[in-house]
Amino acid sequence: MPVSIANPKSIEQGDWVPGKLGRRSLHQPLLGAPADHIDSYLPNNGNLGYRISRYDLELTYKVATNRLVVTSTITATSFQQLNSFSLDLATTMSVARVTVNGQRVRYTHRRNKLTITPPGVIDPGGALTVIIRCSGNPRPIKGTWGEVGWEELSEGALCANQPNGAASWFPCDDHPVSKASYRFTITTDSPFYALANGVLQSKRVKAGQTTWVYEQVEPMSTYLASVQVGPYRLRELATRPVPVKAVLPQRLMSTFDIDFGRQLEMIETFSEMFGPYPFPQYSVVVTDDPLEIPIEAQSFSIFGANHCDGTRGSERLVAHELAHQWFGNSVTLARWRDIWLHEGFACYAEWLWSQHCGGKSADEWASHYYAKLAARPVSVPLSDPGPSQMFEDWVYKRGAMTLHALRLTIGDGNFFALLRRWTDKYRYGSVTTEDFTTLAAGFSSTSLTGLWQAWLHQPQLPPYPR
Repeated sequence: MPVSIANPKSIEQGDWVPGKLGRRSLHQPLLGAPADHIDSYLPNNGNLGYRISRYDLELTYKVATNRLVVTSTITATSFQQLNSFSLDLATTMSVARVTVNGQRVRYTHRRNKLTITPPGVIDPGGALTVIIRCSGNPRPIKGTWGEVGWEELSEGALCANQPNGAASWFPCDDHPVSKASYRFTITTDSPFYALANGVLQSKRVKAGQTTWVYEQVEPMSTYLASVQVGPYRLRELATRPVPVKAVLPQRLMSTFDIDFGRQLEMIETFSEMFGPYPFPQYSVVVTDDPLEIPIEAQSFSIFGANHCDGTRGSERLVAHELAHQWFGNSVTLARWRDIWLHEGFACYAEWLWSQHCGGKSADEWASHYYAKLAARPVSVPLSDPGPSQMFEDWVYKRGAMTLHALRLTIGDGNFFALLRRWTDKYRYGSVTTEDFTTLAAGFSSTSLTGLWQAWLHQPQLPPYPR
């Protein structure tokens, strides 16, 4: 979900066991002419003809001037004969040099597309090593969902890429189905802490600068790639069942223990409900600035100072962002129309956590939001809300209601067995609504066609599930 730095305010909407590594995405985009759309919701994002398997990103960032220099080494394989190919990159970043397989090549950079002409035709199955050096003062990309991407803080920066902001700071194939492994090498002024996805491999201090190296092995979508830079301190919170860490300003340490005090219990509870936590570790970043909404990234979540005020008023959002590690980050939509597979599941996790810790039950929350949904009918179905509405609150709540209706239909045992099977079968993969409904059929003794038709495929709100 897009994020912006804002004054603290109350909002209704949330944001937004490791298996075999390197699993190939289950849904490849169709190959065709360069003008073909990979996703009708973001027709200008994503690229055809090849698949990236790895990004090595070397970043040098000057906080005072918001100056970023990026050297990207991209490893890819062609799926068809390529005379040229493209990457997504905002034109606010200036390209200085491009090489393909060791040779300097021609390129054009217009309308947020970097089009590259290799030294010769690349045959199907051909290996590509593309090195791109670019620099600039990155800023968010403006679009239907506001501004997304690289965003300056009072001291430092954050990345909030969903859905199409990754190209604001590095060249990429910016579509969620295009998962890859990453290595981040971040050099910034020594007073500042730098965090990126994955596990910290090394930290080197030299001449007033610190270089941080992170390795993200599990395949990751571009919108989940993230770098956080700020005047932070590191706190180690736990080592089991997975390492849990916090990165935040010193002034917020005491209130953090209140607002995030039950986070370790959340991880244990969700691991029982949804299956083993899918990544090697989990971290929480709390910025020194207030943020309108928190953000998920793969292996960590980002909250604003307003979410760490000592009131525990944002605990449902803590649950929401944590749940995205299973639903959205490990198991990721193959097309944006299926956003309910992320947000509906994370919203339902809020309700499950509430019931677990003695608050309202999931059924009470479902009843509460059913009345709100009934008071504001919509004209599009949950399975295809349209690009302008895919981050609207009704998508989150109706998605959670759909899961509650399913749970009441198939029973608790089958429902939670289904969720665990879902996160296991499609771990690190890409999915569609049809994948979920097909899998669910095996956990029900009766046909679920009517349920899906009522809750997913028609705009009208069905009767409250009983």
